[in-house]
Amino acid sequence: MILPINETTIRLAVEALEEGLCIGLPTETVYGLAGDGLNPLAVARIFEAKNRPAFDPLILHVASDYDLLKIVSSVPLVAQELIKKYWPGPLTLILPKNDCVPDLVTSGLPSVAVRCPDHAVAQQVLALFGKPLAAPSANLFGRLSPTSAAAVDEELHDRIAMTLDGGACRMGLESTIVDVSTKPVRVLRLGALSLEALQDICGELEVITQSMIVSPGMLDHHYAPQTPLYLCEIMEHGLELKPQGSRLLFFTKKGDWAGDFSLCENGDLKEAAANLFSRLRELDQAGASMILAEYVPDEGLGRAINDRLKKASTGTASWNGLSWDLKARL
Repeated sequence: MILPINETTIRLAVEALEEGLCIGLPTETVYGLAGDGLNPLAVARIFEAKNRPAFDPLILHVASDYDLLKIVSSVPLVAQELIKKYWPGPLTLILPKNDCVPDLVTSGLPSVAVRCPDHAVAQQVLALFGKPLAAPSANLFGRLSPTSAAAVDEELHDRIAMTLDGGACRMGLESTIVDVSTKPVRVLRLGALSLEALQDICGELEVITQSMIVSPGMLDHHYAPQTPLYLCEIMEHGLELKPQGSRLLFFTKKGDWAGDFSLCENGDLKEAAANLFSRLRELDQAGASMILAEYVPDEGLGRAINDRLKKASTGTASWNGLSWDLKARL
């Protein structure tokens, strides 16, 4: 059930959360599947609704004036500096948790992922609810993250109490996850806050591409459409020879190719990030035999976009042979 935003629906959403139910909640990054982050039963319902494995931790979302020391044991100086500059915003911090945070939220880890969303509706709900909300992306596990209320309803309408319609997500890419407990600071997931922005405060960074699961979004295959997706360097000439039944996802628009999509018009990485999941969703619904996606420039937000495309791809082993054949034909 999709509800418009007004005082009545905000109150209904908070009442549902107080009953331990889950809702679809808009944020500036993607829509979240929100539930009471301090209620183990509500958290279990999030895992159930998403078909999410219990070894993948969740992010707790807090209001802008929330006292973090209610849920974490300490906030290191570098974290304080990041919070001052980038909260509310698309930055998730890994911090040592207090005992009130259920182990199910953190998958038994001694730390918890926390962020403060930069979206008026999310902030209204959080302020009225008064507690942190666990809110992974509001999609079935491993599928495309939703950037509209309709996309949430398409997958989860019978699994959650309601979805608040806050319009299209402004950024369309998940938050950047940062672990400040090490030196250099570790980036555990690339996202809507660029490495360059983090370096202004943190200096040297270590980007973790894969290791043990210490934060959300670290699985190898994630954010994936059902249609097989392959990555390639798409050339501008000879595209009419693309494999039959395939659809292309360009970085920027390259002519009028029927059935194909681009992430942006003029190379704007912010626009590309905001459109990524909605374009993949449209391609997934186009009846294609495969999706051929073009890498974007690996800089700024482009690193996060390429990370999501890699995690959505069918697999390196399958793609090597196909890549060779495609390049020969193109």
